[in-house]
Amino acid sequence: MIELNSKERKTLEKAAHDLQPVVIVGGAGVTEGLVKMVDSSLAVHELIKVKFNEYKDEKVELVNQICNQENATLVRIIGNVAILYRPAEKPEDRKFDI
Repeated sequence: MIELNSKERKTLEKAAHDLQPVVIVGGAGVTEGLVKMVDSSLAVHELIKVKFNEYKDEKVELVNQICNQENATLVRIIGNVAILYRPAEKPEDRKFDI
């Protein structure tokens, strides 16, 4: 997990503004399948949104759990949507210069 300064966080927030949530936490909660979906989505997009339809009271703990498992960084939680970031493994494949 990388640490973001305020400028990097703002850059990623602006980039995520028009994105739609690609992962939705429903009644089953954070399952192995959901974590795999987060992993594959981050591998492709680097920056994703995770929407909480259920478990809204535990979203901070659940997002931190997902981030720790997938080596991702929480950019921000806005309402019931979390923005996650994980840079591509190869520097030449990275979409964001932060």
